[in-house]
Amino acid sequence: MTQSVIFDMDGTLFQTDQILELSLEDTFNHLRGMDLWEGLAPLDKYREIMGVPLPNVWKALLPNHSREVREQVDQYFLECLIGNIKAGNGALYPNVKLTMEGLVERGYSIYIASNGLVDYLKAIVEYYGLDDFVTETFSIEQIDSLDKADLVGAILDKYQVSEAAVVGDRLSDIHAAKKNGLIAIGCRFDFAREEELAQADYVVDDLSELTKVIGGLKVK
Repeated sequence: MTQSVIFDMDGTLFQTDQILELSLEDTFNHLRGMDLWEGLAPLDKYREIMGVPLPNVWKALLPNHSREVREQVDQYFLECLIGNIKAGNGALYPNVKLTMEGLVERGYSIYIASNGLVDYLKAIVEYYGLDDFVTETFSIEQIDSLDKADLVGAILDKYQVSEAAVVGDRLSDIHAAKKNGLIAIGCRFDFAREEELAQADYVVDDLSELTKVIGGLKVK
């Protein structure tokens, strides 16, 4: 058996909200400059759908725009996010590295499975030194279905993981765990919803609780 913990990134390890507004405002200012948007940036709408793959985000936020415009916006937004990460405008949640260190010391392998894009995830992992603890980071870009359950399944297949815990803040994380027969641990953080967390096996309010919770599970 393999001891493993699979983390979501946005809203679980990384405080996305700290760079979200900056990046979204910059992106929609860019659209205004091209006469492709009027009014305020739809920050509240984005928060509602936080956690879904970016192509689906732009379908929701820009339903009347062409696919070409959405793809351009997607690229621009990604550049804004990465720029803000590298500028130090974001932050990890409290106790991320301490928790990961504790898990690794206890023999757990750590993976990241995120709906974020490859370059975005790479920027976070490199800037905050998460490579010291994380075996590999997986992006939804690597899965044709854009289904997080399939992404988690790819981790299980590649590393021959048979039992693990999936840690995340949204329903997609919980479903990814359940569909793969894994333990779902919900994080009651910024983007979490109580009705979604109710479907998790366990819920934590701080990542420092994970070591104790996971230590009591039969994850071998």
